[in-house]
Amino acid sequence: MKFLLPWRVWIIILIPILLLMIGTIGYRVVEGPHWTWFDALYMTSITLTTVGYGEIPYRLSNPGRAFTIFLMFGGVFTLFYTVSEIIRIVVTGEMQSLIGKKRMERTLANLKNHVVICGFGRMGKLISQEFEKEKQAYVVIDHNAERLQESMGRCGVTLQGDATSDDTLKLAGVERAKALVTVLPSDADNLYITLSARVLNDQIKIVARAEEQVAVNKLKRVGASYVVAPYVIGGLRVAQIVLQPTLGDVLENTTQPGNHEFFIREIVVPAGSEFHQLPLKDSRIHEDFGAVILLIKTPQGQNIYYPQGNTILIEGAVLVIVGNRDKILELEKRIQKSMLEEKNKKSN
Repeated sequence: MKFLLPWRVWIIILIPILLLMIGTIGYRVVEGPHWTWFDALYMTSITLTTVGYGEIPYRLSNPGRAFTIFLMFGGVFTLFYTVSEIIRIVVTGEMQSLIGKKRMERTLANLKNHVVICGFGRMGKLISQEFEKEKQAYVVIDHNAERLQESMGRCGVTLQGDATSDDTLKLAGVERAKALVTVLPSDADNLYITLSARVLNDQIKIVARAEEQVAVNKLKRVGASYVVAPYVIGGLRVAQIVLQPTLGDVLENTTQPGNHEFFIREIVVPAGSEFHQLPLKDSRIHEDFGAVILLIKTPQGQNIYYPQGNTILIEGAVLVIVGNRDKILELEKRIQKSMLEEKNKKSN
């Protein structure tokens, strides 16, 4: 079990205890057995606290007085320094910072299936906001402490450090994470982070940002699952808006957070769902929820575009659905509810 406080703070706390022990044993040895242990402890306490004497029934011997002088000049200054250090740590907020750091490390150690975001610039902030909406646990790594202070939501943990360092990635739990997103402004940094993350976790999904088109193939080659080039995407979007304005409006609506009528969702058919082994035409997804299935990705990785009514929905299949936001979320809850009901039946 790890202690919450660092060793330096523990030393400051243990110094008074050590002084009490030295003084108690010293008085007991110097004055002899007619002094009880409690007498020695009491004498040490009133000496260190500079309260004074008068209640001890025995007169101090010369060796006892010499020991008292040593304890006063040696122990009192040490004790006062310790007290001043404790006050300084509390007043400056260092204690709170130390405790917060330890708490953060414990939180990171318990995270699983989270997402690691490397870089907290404009893209990193937008990504974290979307994760907050979906209640997805995530860790943000950035070297700038001020930027990290602009975070965080309830689902996020901040980690100040160099994302290109293996130690930092390990501390962020990249070995237990389900995905890593690297959106630093430097292609070289994103390339290095992608390579490091792939070595540390060969199963992790990696999404990397590319500033230059030439970096796209390099990022994929070192292990990126997906590469996003913001300037390329932005340029194509502008061209589509000019050349095909209606299509541009549709694409614009799909990325608007507040759009409820054109909402795209990815839903996985879980084990025990009522839709498992059911033909698409019998699922009544379109009739009851007004949703349109654009694509079905099978557990084997096959993409079925514009699936027909006789397509069988199977466990593990991913449905890409478009429709009204409230209706699609209602469909998702129904799938989860049917799965829980099936589990309850089997357990009973």
